[in-house]
Amino acid sequence: MGFKFLHSAIQNAIILLCLIGLASCKTSPPPEGQRAIVQRVVSGQTLEVLFPNQKPALIEKVRLLGIDAPDLQQEPWGKAAKNALTKRLGQQATILLESDREPIDPFGRRLAYIWHDGQLVNEELIAQGFVLERSRTPNIKYSQRLSRAQEYARTMGYGIWNPENPLRQTPSAFRSKK
Repeated sequence: MGFKFLHSAIQNAIILLCLIGLASCKTSPPPEGQRAIVQRVVSGQTLEVLFPNQKPALIEKVRLLGIDAPDLQQEPWGKAAKNALTKRLGQQATILLESDREPIDPFGRRLAYIWHDGQLVNEELIAQGFVLERSRTPNIKYSQRLSRAQEYARTMGYGIWNPENPLRQTPSAFRSKK
């Protein structure tokens, strides 16, 4: 019984530290970026957005930085990630796109951190266990913050970290075999 109590106390301390770490990250000043309106959620990591201030107004694909979402064919995780992003933003949500050092990916998508209602959506998806953290040089502006969010999701056993139904193959490995 003593071991079980000690294990529970340690687990609670870890959870508390994770929560403190996440809360302290959210007090940074608001980012600067470009406003856009969500037109469609394509996947757990890609949006189609409208830039209303551009003439003519254009719809562009945007890839969320610092995350790796399960492929839509990775059941049930790909659809869960897409649904979580859809639920969080919906259609017609006004978002703020914050760039890092590399503005475009090899597929021509704009790369961005997505802010909505003052929250970093990329971080929320990781902390809720819908996607993996995947910061890559040179786009590492929020890599520590995203890494802490993943550690929190893993500790809590959320989403893809659920020990009863974990994600068994990383999205990158899954895509490379397709």
